[in-house]
Amino acid sequence: MAGFGWKLHEDGRHLAPGEVVKPDERLTWGRTVGLGAQHVVSMIGACFVAPILMGLNANLAVMASGVATIVFLLITRGRIPSYLGSSLSFVGVAAVISAQGGNAATLTGALLVVGAVLILCGAVIRALGARVIHAVLPPVVTGAVVMLIGFNLAPVTAGTYWPQDQWTALLTMLFTGFALVVPRGFWSRIAIFLGLTFGYLVSWVLDRVLGRIHSPAGGTEAVDHWRLDLSPVEKADWIGLPALHAPSFSLSAALVALPVVVALIAENAGHVKAVGEMTGDPLDDELGTAILADGAATVLSTSVGGPATTTYAENIGVMAATRVYSTAAYWCAAGFAILFGLCPKFGTVVAAVPGGVLGGITVILYGMIGLLGAQIWIRARVDLANPLHLVPVAAGLIIGIGDVSLKFTDNFQLSGIALGTLIVVIGYHALRALAPAHMRTAPPFPEPTAPE
Repeated sequence: MAGFGWKLHEDGRHLAPGEVVKPDERLTWGRTVGLGAQHVVSMIGACFVAPILMGLNANLAVMASGVATIVFLLITRGRIPSYLGSSLSFVGVAAVISAQGGNAATLTGALLVVGAVLILCGAVIRALGARVIHAVLPPVVTGAVVMLIGFNLAPVTAGTYWPQDQWTALLTMLFTGFALVVPRGFWSRIAIFLGLTFGYLVSWVLDRVLGRIHSPAGGTEAVDHWRLDLSPVEKADWIGLPALHAPSFSLSAALVALPVVVALIAENAGHVKAVGEMTGDPLDDELGTAILADGAATVLSTSVGGPATTTYAENIGVMAATRVYSTAAYWCAAGFAILFGLCPKFGTVVAAVPGGVLGGITVILYGMIGLLGAQIWIRARVDLANPLHLVPVAAGLIIGIGDVSLKFTDNFQLSGIALGTLIVVIGYHALRALAPAHMRTAPPFPEPTAPE
């Protein structure tokens, strides 16, 4: 199968409890289109939050996600039903590059380099097998890198978003926490989207009741401003191509972004494993292809100014709930995303998300990214009492979270995420080569657990 030619599942209309629709099958086209729309709703929150937090065009990001999904389905020959959306793993990278004086083109250039490296990693994994991942990036290393990527973002929330409107931020945080925990099924899977919508409404109400707020706007000095400014929406066209821009390349920016490759490999590995278990089709032999496809999609997206992409756990959750794994539904979802991207008015509404709302969302979101690293350790039973694990992880986390820097020349230094990752990866393998045998003895490495 090359990703086309789906067989109709029985009559395409009726599914018995627990019945499965395989990737090469489909329901009637009406039902398949409906499932595609559901996939779009489940991914749309995270897909447009990521570009907003990174200063990229949300319309372009959503459209690029549709194109990236098509590229992924073609390269994997339709064996891996997955949606590729904007990756949140690079939000901290964007903040660092911006602090260094970089712009959107500098960021997308760095992300393009990451995509190219991901293609190379995928090719190596295809050639050598999936076990190479577990040897180079064991859970103790992967967990630490994911953790420092998340926790490195704390100053962005504390210094940029939260001060813009602390009370809206607090209410949004509380509602988002409620939406993540209390609702059942589908609603809990779009909790971030619900939190954003709630924050939007709160900001609109407070503007009508209390008037303008005096606070920093986007990290600037305190000024009087509306919490929710929708004036640009009226001027935006209903139909139009998102603004594209070419990437520019900087060695220092690329070095800041490259450590995220570790998180993306773990993410893809976990998602491919999950899809294989759900469909009953072991996909270990496709792991390298999936990583290569994600890299190719990232290169394509960033080459026109979009964000890096990654497989989305939100959509895997939808498949788990519906037991419909048809790749035809993902083609429909990709088509919807491309149409959304061609509506500038939609993108303007997205770009108007108030800073206070982002403050409430990111308090939870960034913390969740960091704690996914701890989840990797727990599931892999990583022994942090072992000095071989404890020392490189402890040093790398403090360097990454504290944004410690190491200056080599006037024009080149390593800091934060990049330096912390190098300390963890190189430190672990160097110490492992020198450590006594009893420290190196460990159970076989399990499959990496993916950050969502």
